[in-house]
Amino acid sequence: MTDTVIIFDTTLRDGEQSPGASMTEAEKIELAKALERLRVDVIEAGFPASSPGDFAAVQAVAREIKDSIVCGLARALPSDIQAVYDATKSAQRRRIHTFIATSPIHMQFKLKMQPEVVLERAVEAVKFARQLTDDVEFSAEDAGRSDLDFLCRVVEAVIKAGARTINIPDTVGYNLPHQFADKIKHLIHHVPNADKAIFSVHCHNDLGLAVANSLSAVLSGARQVECTINGLGERAGNASLEEVVMALKTRRDVFNCEVNIDTQQLVPCSRLLSKITGFPVPPNKAIVGSNAFAHEAGIHQDGILKSRETYEIMRAEDVGWESNVLVLGKHSGQNAFRQHLVHMGIEFSSSEQFMKAFQLFKQYADQEHALSDDMLRKIVEESRQ
Repeated sequence: MTDTVIIFDTTLRDGEQSPGASMTEAEKIELAKALERLRVDVIEAGFPASSPGDFAAVQAVAREIKDSIVCGLARALPSDIQAVYDATKSAQRRRIHTFIATSPIHMQFKLKMQPEVVLERAVEAVKFARQLTDDVEFSAEDAGRSDLDFLCRVVEAVIKAGARTINIPDTVGYNLPHQFADKIKHLIHHVPNADKAIFSVHCHNDLGLAVANSLSAVLSGARQVECTINGLGERAGNASLEEVVMALKTRRDVFNCEVNIDTQQLVPCSRLLSKITGFPVPPNKAIVGSNAFAHEAGIHQDGILKSRETYEIMRAEDVGWESNVLVLGKHSGQNAFRQHLVHMGIEFSSSEQFMKAFQLFKQYADQEHALSDDMLRKIVEESRQ
């Protein structure tokens, strides 16, 4: 039997907290609709108590979205929780997501609270949120650096108080995959009422491990992953939604999990977010980068032409690209050169004529990053003179 991993998108909240990535209300609505087409399970639309503008934007998203759950973030404060309820009450389905930090460094220096006070605040927040809605998520901020025994106590208490999703964030991207996996496994196996909640993870990418940590957590029993389009987020960003989703789908032999995502919407969502924020997608970005399904090396191109599976573990079309791309450049081989020209309607009467054109192509390719079709036509004409 396969499980479903819930995809919780926080592009509109944590992603927007990336410096320079703030969005207008209209842009949030446009992106939220794209996320709904992507079939994201939960859309975290913002942090309503943070500003009147964010409250209004969350409220607008809640009115527009019909299929996904609309969620808002709240500190463990009644006023924050009430703001989430007020902003999302028009949603078809809503969630209140409340949090408080549980690591020694956060409790001492940021909150200036004793652990027992933090535990009490967490329980009070969840109880209050449950008076407003049945769907309550609790996050233990900086859980990745929290004392495990204390974390177990907090998780048990908030589940008893009514939280139905327990989020374990690696807030500063500190954990290694095996450490994070062990933490999730320990919580699920040692918290007495763990079976009454879905365990979630929210990993940051400070060491470039957000996706790896998220996937390790899924292997340990987490069934919700919080992530963002293009990995957008504070500092080095969050776990990339497209990478998490395609890893789960491509390696079902390992994960034995389903996701509800329409993967053909991944590239359109990525492009829309890049357009809204002005943040370009690096060409070598997995899944949605322009080079993710592009091949220039002759050996790779030859393999792809003979059987796509030689160098591709996913189909470009399945994630929203029109097709893969064979780029003609100085590393390209004869097979790719010939096939591209055939596609352009150019054929040769003899192997000698072809080789003359190919050798000329190599000369030009040494001077250029990539050759356009117009340039290829010019090369063929020159080789026939």
